[in-house]
Amino acid sequence: MHVTHRLRGALLALALAGGVATAGATAAHAAPPAGVVQAAPAHAADAPQVLAKAAHLVDATTGQVHLSKDADLRRPVASLTKMMTAYVVLQEADPADKVTVTSADVSYASRGGAAVAYLRAGDTLTVEDLLYALMLPSGADAAHTLARAFGPGVEAFVDKMNATARQLGMNDTLYVNADGMPYGGGGHSTARDQVRLAQAVLADPTLKKVTSTRYHTVPATSEHRSYSWRNTNRLLGSYGALGVKTGYTRAAGFTLAFAAERGDSTLVGVLLGETSSTRRFQTAGALLDWAAAAARR
Repeated sequence: MHVTHRLRGALLALALAGGVATAGATAAHAAPPAGVVQAAPAHAADAPQVLAKAAHLVDATTGQVHLSKDADLRRPVASLTKMMTAYVVLQEADPADKVTVTSADVSYASRGGAAVAYLRAGDTLTVEDLLYALMLPSGADAAHTLARAFGPGVEAFVDKMNATARQLGMNDTLYVNADGMPYGGGGHSTARDQVRLAQAVLADPTLKKVTSTRYHTVPATSEHRSYSWRNTNRLLGSYGALGVKTGYTRAAGFTLAFAAERGDSTLVGVLLGETSSTRRFQTAGALLDWAAAAARR
């Protein structure tokens, strides 16, 4: 167990529970009526249209909530679940630690149409490379590998995910697996909770680097074959974009955790329940531009 990461996680949990990041969470027990979009009064009139079922956008630097639409509505979040998987792994492991992929990891991911990183049983990879496999192509095989290794066992790992959610103040979140597929009901969360998680992910330097990477290649060695993964997040490459994670299942619709550094601000948002894959990226880009312009006024 890696003490540095555990200490950083504990400090971050305290900050999220009582500091800047809670500025958008004070209304958690007084959610607006369904369908209502909340935005800062100074720039509410020109907010971009949001067709996703739920959305939340904050300035993580100041705590200002720029927009909130059904942010406390519990919904499946699909592969946004893997943000928590990655976060919990780095409370347990060092990026340089190594893990061997098993046939069970590969066979688990092959069922149900899950996205995979095409890991090969018997290959031994670093935790950092497995995080790229988890977050860029959204590999369910990488999720199972990491959860199995650092639970130890998937069930114990999911318990750690839920415990960490409580530590981060994500009180409307339940995880049932490490990948977000609809096995066991698929679990649920909210746009507000997922923004809090995305902020925690971006506070970890390793994860910030991973989520901001468009392509990652792992050259072949005596321990593993070569791999090459492309990030599914189409926002990467746009001004200041930091990722964070895409997702899709039939129950969840298209989901997106997105963030960008604009000027002195780090903007972090989540869209849940979008019906169009392309539109989620267009909406996120429009929201980032709009919020950044509002911050400059």
